[in-house]
Amino acid sequence: MKSKGFLALLVCVSMMSLRAQPTVQPEGEGLAYYSRHDFLLASPGAMKFGLYGYTNPSLLSTLHRPDLLFIWSDRSSNSGDFSRWGIFAGVPHLGFGVIRQQVGGFSVSDYQLSVSLGNRTFSYGLGYGWSGGDVSFFGRRNLFKLGFLFRPNRYVSFGTTGSQATGGNDKDVAFELAARPFGNELLTFFGDVAFEKMGSINNEGWSAGAAVEFLPGIRVATRYFDTEAFTLGIEFSLGNIGASTQAHLGERSQHHNTYGVRLGAYDRNIFRSDVIPKRDYLKVDMTGKVKYQRFILFDDTNTLLSLISAIDAAKNDPSIGGIAVNTSGMNVNKVILWELREKLKDFKSTGKHVIVFIDHSTISEYHFASVADRIVLDPTGMVILEGFVMGRTFLKGTLEKLGIGFDEWRFFKYKSAAETFSRDDMSDADREQRQALVDGFYKLARLDISEARGIAPDEFDRLVDETTIFLPQQAIEEGLVDTIGRWGAVEDMISQLEGEQRGFVGEGSLAKFRLPKDNAWSEDPQIAIVYAIGPTAMDSGIKARELVKDVEAVTRDSRVKAVVLRVDSPGGDGTAADIIAEAIMKCKKEKPVIVSQGAVAASGGYWLSMYADTIVAAPNTITGSIGVIGGWFYDKGLKEKLGMSTDFVKKGEHADIGFGFVMPFVGIGLPDRNLTSDERRKIESAIGTFYEGFVEKVAVGREKSFDEIDAIAQGRVWSGYEAKQIGLVDVLGGLATAIKIAKEKAAIPEHQDVEIVVYPKMGLIDPSLFISKLFGVEVADDKNELLEYLKLRLKHNGQPMPILPLDMMDFGKEWEN
Repeated sequence: MKSKGFLALLVCVSMMSLRAQPTVQPEGEGLAYYSRHDFLLASPGAMKFGLYGYTNPSLLSTLHRPDLLFIWSDRSSNSGDFSRWGIFAGVPHLGFGVIRQQVGGFSVSDYQLSVSLGNRTFSYGLGYGWSGGDVSFFGRRNLFKLGFLFRPNRYVSFGTTGSQATGGNDKDVAFELAARPFGNELLTFFGDVAFEKMGSINNEGWSAGAAVEFLPGIRVATRYFDTEAFTLGIEFSLGNIGASTQAHLGERSQHHNTYGVRLGAYDRNIFRSDVIPKRDYLKVDMTGKVKYQRFILFDDTNTLLSLISAIDAAKNDPSIGGIAVNTSGMNVNKVILWELREKLKDFKSTGKHVIVFIDHSTISEYHFASVADRIVLDPTGMVILEGFVMGRTFLKGTLEKLGIGFDEWRFFKYKSAAETFSRDDMSDADREQRQALVDGFYKLARLDISEARGIAPDEFDRLVDETTIFLPQQAIEEGLVDTIGRWGAVEDMISQLEGEQRGFVGEGSLAKFRLPKDNAWSEDPQIAIVYAIGPTAMDSGIKARELVKDVEAVTRDSRVKAVVLRVDSPGGDGTAADIIAEAIMKCKKEKPVIVSQGAVAASGGYWLSMYADTIVAAPNTITGSIGVIGGWFYDKGLKEKLGMSTDFVKKGEHADIGFGFVMPFVGIGLPDRNLTSDERRKIESAIGTFYEGFVEKVAVGREKSFDEIDAIAQGRVWSGYEAKQIGLVDVLGGLATAIKIAKEKAAIPEHQDVEIVVYPKMGLIDPSLFISKLFGVEVADDKNELLEYLKLRLKHNGQPMPILPLDMMDFGKEWEN
């Protein structure tokens, strides 16, 4: 119904629109409308971008980058005849054009400024034209022009324009229709019809034709008019520049040509295609962190999505022969490194090469680098294959010395978050689950490295256990790297691999990010990525109070065909987690929802995940921990040591349960007393009920029985690999895998491009950067993790919490990036 409304509006407004008719006009294709626009090779909306708004202002919404076009006609059959020429410039949604014409000793310049709103599916635009020179001789008047463009899919394009002079009754309206049988730029059929009124005289005319792009950037168009006039044109693109020519044969054998030169926006061309491949290498600098999102301005940090997109674009770009990765200064967690490794592995499947430069590499970083065809190690660098370790710091003795009491409420075997405060070593259950995680991390690295470097698994064990640290020459001898050198040596390695010198290009040079969108009419379907990053909390961490609005927005948005929820969270507040989980459940009723689990998606993090259609996790993701923990901090002498005292009155037997003094510097109250046995029984019952509710929700989400989930719950953490075996995870993979599954479940064709939209929306600029630059004040970004964790637990003192231990919260920490 909306589409029909658009079309009705389009027709009605166009019929009401007006355009000035010149008294003197160039001869050619009959009707004045066509003669004025004889610079076009096809109907305005059928090929490229028309004349950047000069014919149909709405076409400016399809322009992707600034572009400039100069065209002239040889009305005297002399290519050097510039008696009629035009200059047209456009940027997205804004265009300017001028056509200058000279007849005898008279000349006129027709200017037009155009603007548009909308997108590649539906857009509308307005133009205002005025003239300079011998306007009375040519009968010029100022004019208004209105245009519409409607492309409901990749196969059909409807357009209309109308215009009227400001001081007369002259007007015209034109309708155009174009069709692409293959849904791309290869072949386009088009036709149009125009109606003109000049004073009391009414005229009409039509044209029809076809355009073919048989090679990238080489286009041929032919057009037939109702006056039996005929045109044949060709356009040739060289990338950022292009040229065109068109022959016009009029109804009385009148013949002339037009010529054009374009400069600006990058265009398809045979020099960066399968026809004439160039085979440069994409340079990827991995310095620093890899974040999930970045600010709009002054933030060039790598994001996981940007790196995935660049690798995919390089894979499909015929001008790219390989990728060179510089890992110097890299600070990335092992799960994201695994995801990127898998993408590079997929990139190599096309026969293209990967070269990685390392300087100081731990086992996780070397695991990532091992995917390369060649590894270059800095002359002063080293490789450290130290293995994997998980440990924690215990504060029981510290709290006792401070005078802080802690009562652990632990009723599930593996839920060990409170051991930090209640023990001085690991419980047997915690040791068991942690050892399983470490063994899994090691097994994954050993398998991948051994396969990539041709090292036997037993030999890998020996390298880890007996040698561990490898200086450059030793790394060469053990087959861990291929050459020693600085980053500059990578170019020599590329020459050896390719047999010739190859250049480096950045992400901005990849065809996917430069090419125009005219190959695909209509907007691409959207997949939304919603990031739930950090502890589950209402106003910090995942910021559930705001995040739920984003989930609701993508649920309502008809353009969003599927949702990917990226979860990197150790849990926290069960209410915050449940608010998002409920929104996800509602969203799933409208469109597919896929969860991509990051480094940590356990406890409250798994709560966020449980209702998805599909849960995707890396093999080394920490997930599960379906359970609840609680505890009670209380004063056990600290108040007296600080010389503080408290007093109160109360009404209600348990009114003083949380009353106490406010600890200096921490700013959070510490209760004066522990719970009574009766109060503790009540909280134990509450935790049991909370746990049962958690297990029931997971059972619903995973379509299993309560007992099946309870058997693998009890607060037990699992690696992604283990979680898949027991049914808590569906697919092993990363964010790219989740996007692919979302596309499939939304029934989007495999080769159809999609637009990725990301939530929550990031701010314009990082405030800390602004403060630092403006006032010269360094904003500290390193928090005392132990103090922050203690404050979190004190803030929720006595509350059942689906949360992980501090050190597991530290595993990913992408929320602090």
